[in-house]
Amino acid sequence: MAKELKFVMLLDCYGDLLTDHQRSVMELYYCEDLSLAEIGNPLGITRQAVMGLIKRTEAILLNYEEKLGFAERLGKMRECFGRLEAAAAGIEDNELKNEIVQEINYGLELL
Repeated sequence: MAKELKFVMLLDCYGDLLTDHQRSVMELYYCEDLSLAEIGNPLGITRQAVMGLIKRTEAILLNYEEKLGFAERLGKMRECFGRLEAAAAGIEDNELKNEIVQEINYGLELL
């Protein structure tokens, strides 16, 4: 998994456990793809300070994942739903197939 995608997933899972400042900077860097200078200038901090904050917050997110494992489980659940959807495509009974796909979609929404 690409490093960026990994931290986007971790931010999605554990972002609410971060401070508002940490979460905001991480979202700007990983989700909005802003540069260190673009993040730091409005906040009145240097690029080095932004990078330091990002590295510390990455370590926090990795620690949460190591202890809790939610992001890994979510990824496995998404894969499982994908396999179920592929298997449902082979069902000839359209009513049953539609019901199964509807339940799969509901399960994905819950994730």
